[in-house]
Amino acid sequence: MRGTDGDAKPLRALLIDDDPDALLFMRDVLDRRGGMDVATAGDAETALRSLDGVDVVVTDVEMPGMTGLELLTRIRAARPDQPVVVVTAHPSLDYAVEALRGQAAEFLRKPLDPAELLRVVTDLGRTAREAAAAARHVVLAVGAHPDDVEIGVGGLLSAHAARGDEIAIVTLTRGARGGTTATREDESRAAARMLGARLFLEDGEDTRLPVNDPTLSAVQRVIEEVRPQTVYVHSFHDLHQDHRAVHQATMVAARKVPTIACYQSPSATVDFKPNRFVGIDDYVERKLDLLACFGSQVKTRDYLESEVIVATARYWSRYGGGRYTEPLEVVRDRTDAMPVVEER
Repeated sequence: MRGTDGDAKPLRALLIDDDPDALLFMRDVLDRRGGMDVATAGDAETALRSLDGVDVVVTDVEMPGMTGLELLTRIRAARPDQPVVVVTAHPSLDYAVEALRGQAAEFLRKPLDPAELLRVVTDLGRTAREAAAAARHVVLAVGAHPDDVEIGVGGLLSAHAARGDEIAIVTLTRGARGGTTATREDESRAAARMLGARLFLEDGEDTRLPVNDPTLSAVQRVIEEVRPQTVYVHSFHDLHQDHRAVHQATMVAARKVPTIACYQSPSATVDFKPNRFVGIDDYVERKLDLLACFGSQVKTRDYLESEVIVATARYWSRYGGGRYTEPLEVVRDRTDAMPVVEER
């Protein structure tokens, strides 16, 4: 299954004013003329509960209860990079000074000029989007079979998700040797949804994955599409031939990716020698929830028992921080990519 991004979403603006006519005017300008997705609030408290997904906030100053400048302070404390435009009918310079001290992106006076309002909000929204795109971190986890990456780095992927990183998972087979492919596909999708990850399910032959094409091309295609800064993949030190093949293919496909690290599978050998230990204390329960998505395997695989998963994470914590840890063989690390990392 190939994921698609689709067209870019329209800019989203949140307008705050206790004057319904003012809200209607601004909404008309930004929605009808600017093609934006516009939300409105009549007071600051409501606005604070409506900030998710907003590119630009436009707020009046004089409102009952919390003023626009007080709202600006609250927004700046919670979201330092959120663009806020302060609007007022009062021409006093004092308002402008206070707004700028509160780090408003722009200060506009009423009556608003439609063209100026549209220009300011559009420019701020585009700049915010570009900055967010430049700062985003994309993680790709590569596995031979459904549940491989969740076993190896389910806690770490949960930490990435909590940090706001973008996650993609590519699974090179649909696990036909371990159950019905339809069931295993559904299980993989359920785990990906829990992580908020994009899932790429490929059609490789279970237990017969080659090192070269189509394995190499499949991994390379996903890397070119999602452009990750970090890749997690099987270790070469593994008894399963598919795991070794995926490792070798990924090493070639990811040769330009800044950070590559190998995770432990239940079939890893004693030659698996991790050199990075990532604490997952806050995410061990989340990892168990991810693995519970793979009900067809939990029933038959001893290594998926909760006690074994927790005991393994507890064992590796002797080398890292906290009570629970996932081990990694770091092949290359050119970025500050991994959350809450402890090294031996």
